[in-house]
Amino acid sequence: MARAQAVGAGLTDADFTRFAEYFYKRTGIHFASSKRYFVDKRIEACIRQSPYDNFAGWFAALRVNERSGAMHQELINQLTVNETYFLREDYQFDAMLSTVLPNVLRDRGGVARIDGPVKILSLPCSTGEEPYSIALRVLEEWDRIDDVDVEIHGADIDSDVLAKATHASYGDRSLQRVPKPWLHKYFAPIGAGRYQVDEAIRSAVTLHRVNVCDTPAMRVFRDFDVVFCRNVLIYFDELSSRRAAENLYGAMRPGGYLFLGHSESMSRISPIFTPTRLPEGIVYQRPTGAK
Repeated sequence: MARAQAVGAGLTDADFTRFAEYFYKRTGIHFASSKRYFVDKRIEACIRQSPYDNFAGWFAALRVNERSGAMHQELINQLTVNETYFLREDYQFDAMLSTVLPNVLRDRGGVARIDGPVKILSLPCSTGEEPYSIALRVLEEWDRIDDVDVEIHGADIDSDVLAKATHASYGDRSLQRVPKPWLHKYFAPIGAGRYQVDEAIRSAVTLHRVNVCDTPAMRVFRDFDVVFCRNVLIYFDELSSRRAAENLYGAMRPGGYLFLGHSESMSRISPIFTPTRLPEGIVYQRPTGAK
């Protein structure tokens, strides 16, 4: 019998399978063998930051101390990808401003009859560029902002990126698409080529730590009119994607709008949302009258 191949942080093929199953059960994120190098490198980083010098000891401690959360959260922080920048895929923000928000007001009876604020959720929000982009676009370009109360929320599974979103300090790469007048108006230079989002914008965004596949945790989100959930479902298998879709459905108001990443399609995941074609592209709606 051939001996199992050890790779990276002392993981054998069997170890990788056990770890991938463990992580999947707790997050819904599936790592295929093609992601082996990425996973090994991230586990190596976790082991270096722990009292253990090999995978076996570290993995045993991870499972024993799972309820304390610290090791588990560090693992999540290492294994989630957080590539983002301001005004990314902004054609969807165009759709939100030109069509979606006017439809929300119409469907909720107009400003005079609207029941509560218009609620917008960015999940995953990563280091905050997306929810702050939403705030900037709405504040600068929506002609009803003076008449309508808007709540903007951001959520992510990674505690490290949420800490960065709270501080809201960004460098040139994140800010490359921000118009210069907006940069001067809403960002303060803090040295070393970095800028911090103005306190008024930061305070307009409420941040949460949550896993979109965690149904009990997602129940705190209700009655959102617009949800951005871009470029995350591609990391899930069929079962986890369906669970995430159901949780997003539960977080939305009937008639609410869901934006996915340009390479994602809810039609391949679940029939519970209705695809709607806008001039800027496809958006998905929770059907009106749905419970």
